[in-house]
Amino acid sequence: MNMVFKALSDPTRRRVLELLRKRPMSAGELADCFAVSKPTMSAHFAVLREADLIVSEKLGKSVVYELQMSVLEDALLSFSQAFGWKLQQRKHAKTRPLAAVRLKR
Repeated sequence: MNMVFKALSDPTRRRVLELLRKRPMSAGELADCFAVSKPTMSAHFAVLREADLIVSEKLGKSVVYELQMSVLEDALLSFSQAFGWKLQQRKHAKTRPLAAVRLKR
């Protein structure tokens, strides 16, 4: 769990997750969205992979990353339970349950 929150503590890594919510993307596509070096992005990808928030697949010369939503859901669920919050799914949420969740206190 700590690995997940460490990964989420950085704004660049949170933005990577936001981008991957839309669709899987190659390392190059993701790196183009940031004004940092490719080695720096590679380090961010490593932290996200280590936390199991993303998975990677080598396709030819490219590495494609995909969001592991279930790990993020579990982390948010545990976090909310630690504070006694209950997660409630919105009525119109169909494909991405946690993307459309609100907290109820």
